Amino acid sequence: MNILITGGAGFIGSNLALKLISKGHTVTILDSLSPQIHGDNAEVTSVLYNNIRNKVKFIRGTVTSKQDWEKALDGQEVIVHYAAETGTGQSMYEIHKYVDVNINGTAILLDILANQPHSIKKIVLASSRSLYGEGKYKSSENEIVYPKHRTSKDMDIGDFEVRIEGSGPLELMATDEESKIHPSSVYGITKQNQEQMIMTVAPTLGIAAVSFRYQNVYGPGQSLKNPYTGILSIFSTQIKNKNGINIFEDGKETRDFVFIDDVVDATILGIESEDANNEIFNVGTGEPTDVMTVARCLIDNYGIDVPITITGNYRLGDIRHNYADLKKIQNKLGFKPKVSFQDGIKKFTDWVNDQEVEVDNYAKSIDEMKARGLYK
Repeated sequence: MNILITGGAGFIGSNLALKLISKGHTVTILDSLSPQIHGDNAEVTSVLYNNIRNKVKFIRGTVTSKQDWEKALDGQEVIVHYAAETGTGQSMYEIHKYVDVNINGTAILLDILANQPHSIKKIVLASSRSLYGEGKYKSSENEIVYPKHRTSKDMDIGDFEVRIEGSGPLELMATDEESKIHPSSVYGITKQNQEQMIMTVAPTLGIAAVSFRYQNVYGPGQSLKNPYTGILSIFSTQIKNKNGINIFEDGKETRDFVFIDDVVDATILGIESEDANNEIFNVGTGEPTDVMTVARCLIDNYGIDVPITITGNYRLGDIRHNYADLKKIQNKLGFKPKVSFQDGIKKFTDWVNDQEVEVDNYAKSIDEMKARGLYK
């Protein structure tokens, strides 16, 4: 098939492109080569871009341009829509930018498809676990509950767990696709909006739609330049610079870390399988891992001993816990993650060891949030 990947020079998109090419598909990529991800002079220095250079048809452009969309859509059968601004914290103060790229960029695509001739048969969207906000829990009364977002009042005194008024301690559960949608960040809101637009509009145009709610994706090729998102890359850059790691909250907050190869495999099932049409799927490992464990695993794998400080600080917009229920994607598409967290971390750190050490700009991103009252 002829497949367009927006944001296809990025981490997930470039890995997907290479796998699709190996399966005989023809790939076109529309990407702006954002300096935040690729660095300056990206066409020369970006490892991600150079991995796909001369293997795909490459269009340097942006999803906020109707002309760029029209150029990229010509002759395509499938769109994999990755192009987006990402990062929970940054989205809380670069609001117009996130809305413009993520929501308006998607609206332009759908407007073209609704009003102009095209050959698109399927759209696959990279959605996000961020639209769930806090995850799914069982109350002390044995009821399924979805806690509200945490407040500064509680977190200022070191109480970071989620609460339900009138209930005792909550039991964390895997979040399934029918769980409550209540994002806690602008980024999450934009992903919710993207998903709703595509899943609503595409079928009315006779286009199949598939949405994948990715958990925290990591692995070789992940941008080590971006200080705004990607906890493994952020911690790795700090460790490689022999800087200490400052962990938010109490270090017990958890995420579902899913390896890049598993994400690519799941996405290809969505592209190639009719059973995926007009469905929404979680993609993760189905296992929560706390941030302190992540930091210690990275330090052990790099063999560089840096101090870990539990700061008690927090970012507004962050969630406490969320991990994926994978029953739907297993039953409908036969997907099961193959790479364990321990094996994935080893593959990731081995790759990082072969890269140049990037400048640690994480403090700059924190200063930006402090200045806006979003980092406490």
